[in-house]
Amino acid sequence: MSAYSIVKQTHSGFAYLSILLFVIRGALMLAEKNALLAKKPLKILPHVIDTVLLVCAFTLLLMGGTALPNQWLAAKVIGTVAYIGLGVVALKLGKTKLVRAGAFAGALVVVLYLVKVAKTKIVF
Repeated sequence: MSAYSIVKQTHSGFAYLSILLFVIRGALMLAEKNALLAKKPLKILPHVIDTVLLVCAFTLLLMGGTALPNQWLAAKVIGTVAYIGLGVVALKLGKTKLVRAGAFAGALVVVLYLVKVAKTKIVF
């Protein structure tokens, strides 16, 4: 297996792990299990996972030799920013449960789009 394949598989695995953890945290938020959300592992682990995910993404970019970002890559970057923004509103900044639930649902829609783009390289 090539180094590129290993980094790509690591990136994919950590992406799914990040999504799973986001869903768990969102479910805890909706169930108002704030004591569980405040536990140290649920506060630290997302940062560790997302850091590995980002390092792998940049490594793939460098290994792939993409000089200029193409359309699907740009869509993934924009989608990731939207996903992060909605996730922050869902898990931290949302003032009401309705706002948090809406942001959580929106983040899940965006992440499904990101997975679709990653797998098919088709933006629309």
